[in-house]
Order: sequence, then C-alpha cells, then structure tokens
Amino acid sequence: MQTLSDIGESEIIRRITAGLESSGEVVTGPGDDCAVIRPAGSGDCDWVLTSDPVIENRHFTRDADFAQIGHKAIARTLSDIAAMGADPAWALINIVAPADLPVDDLETLNASMQATASREGMLIIGGDVSQGPELQVHVFGIGRCPTGAAVLRSGACVGDRLYVTGELGGSQLRHHLCFQPRIAEGRFLRDWATAMLDLSDGLATDSHHLAEQSKVGLRLNLSAIPIGPDADQLYDDHSPLYHALTDGEDFELLFCIAADRCAAFDAAWAETMKLPCCAIGEITDAAGRVVTVDAEGQAKPLSDEGFQHFRAR
Repeated sequence: MQTLSDIGESEIIRRITAGLESSGEVVTGPGDDCAVIRPAGSGDCDWVLTSDPVIENRHFTRDADFAQIGHKAIARTLSDIAAMGADPAWALINIVAPADLPVDDLETLNASMQATASREGMLIIGGDVSQGPELQVHVFGIGRCPTGAAVLRSGACVGDRLYVTGELGGSQLRHHLCFQPRIAEGRFLRDWATAMLDLSDGLATDSHHLAEQSKVGLRLNLSAIPIGPDADQLYDDHSPLYHALTDGEDFELLFCIAADRCAAFDAAWAETMKLPCCAIGEITDAAGRVVTVDAEGQAKPLSDEGFQHFRAR
C-alpha cells in the first residue's frame, strides 16, 4: 500500500488540489504563496489568502522561547503575503494545546503573535482553541494589493534575471524562530518583479517551484549565492553552500526582474532599501530544468533537495 512518505509533499498537494472547483472570483488558486481573490464589488483591490501551521517537534521544540514560537507562527503567514507584493490585513488563529500547558506560556505566545502582527499592520480578529497532544498554531492570513498587482510565481520570462534578498543557510540555529518577513521589500517589488516567492523550503526546492509555475528553466550561479554565517556553524558533513541550497526556512524573497530593467532596479533598490539583495542567475527556455554553474563554468542539474514534509532528507 502506497503511503504519504512514498509520494512526498509536492505530490500530495498536487493530488488533493487536482479536483478543486473554481469561480470567476478566483484569480489564482493552488500553486502560489497565496490564493488571489477578486470578489464582485471589491473596488480597486484584490485579496490574498494563505494559511500555515507551526507544529511542536516539526517547526519548534518545547524548549523554544514561546515568544519566538508566536512570532514564527505569524511571520510565516506574513512571509507568504510579502511574496505576493501584498499588504497584510487580518488573521485568524487556531491553537491546539495540551491540557498541561502553563497558562503563562499561552499568554506569552499570544502576546508575541499580537506584537508581530501589529508591527506589520495586521489585525488578529478571531480564531479557536482546542485540546490536543501537542502545541500547534494554525494561522489563516488575509492581505490586499491593487487589482491585478499581485506578483505570482508564474510570471517569469526567458531572459529575466533571478535575485534573492538577504542571506541563506543555517536557519535551524536561530533564524527560523526570529526571521523578519520581507513585507516592505515585497511591497517595493510589486512594481518591479515579474515573478516571486518566499524561500520556505530551500532554494533547491523553491527554484523548481518557480520553474514549474512559470514553465521556464533556471540557471543559478553558485558563486553568487549569498551564504549566511550560520551555514558555516553546523559542523556536519555538508558545505555551507549545500545548506544555503537546501536548509529551508530562510524566508527570503526569490524574484525575477526583466533584463532591460535590471540597471534601474539595482539603483532604485540601493536608494530605497537597507536589506541587501543580489542577482544569482537567470531564466532560460529549458522549461522545468534548474541547473547550477560553478566558478569554473561547469553546469549540472540541481536536484529538488530542499525540505518536503513526508520525505526523508
């Protein structure tokens, strides 16, 4: 009998979304960081909708700071909204908790979620609580952007340059609990990017998502990938570059800029944003194929080796 571990997260999603119905109000359904909805009478804006859980012993351990757990729960959803170039609006929170969880811990968790949401202009407007064997926080987030302005994964064109914000790798040391969702950067990129997503599963996996959704190929320059200092502090058998490609939970933005706009974009970014970003590759016509190029110019295919639920690393 085939099990979920046999097929992995991507195939599970493909199967359970294959038969979903749609309507004229659904601009973008499954396959992007958020769904995009344009309800009748919505005026000059589209709504972006997303949901994300954080689960004990999967996304955090019980010895983690509850303020950081609360931050991560909200920030993951905010990162999805940022990847659409949208502005946060509202959130609903469902909490599953064991009966022996100290009340003080729950209050710390809640205060942190409210603080992170408020800082980014999001209101927590409701939710539910239930008893369960482990702590889980499920967040449903809603954002908005001007009509037709949401940046999708499917807009990349051959010749576009591929960029990434920040640094990658080693997130398990601390970054996965204290990262900052790139809301301001996503809003800025709404006027520039042809395609965008956030790096939650790792560059190796998420680059394939971009290629698949845009029906293009990607060529990554390994020497250009910005590797964070934590990627060199894991002391295992893997290189910092391997961690930058596969660790996941970087929550940086991976995006494309049309080649003829790159010079103007670089200047505008440098003038406006404090966070560094850099070009790490380009879009090719080899649909669905992601390759890396090393410092010697040697090219080879990049496997989909980032994080996927249900699949062993």
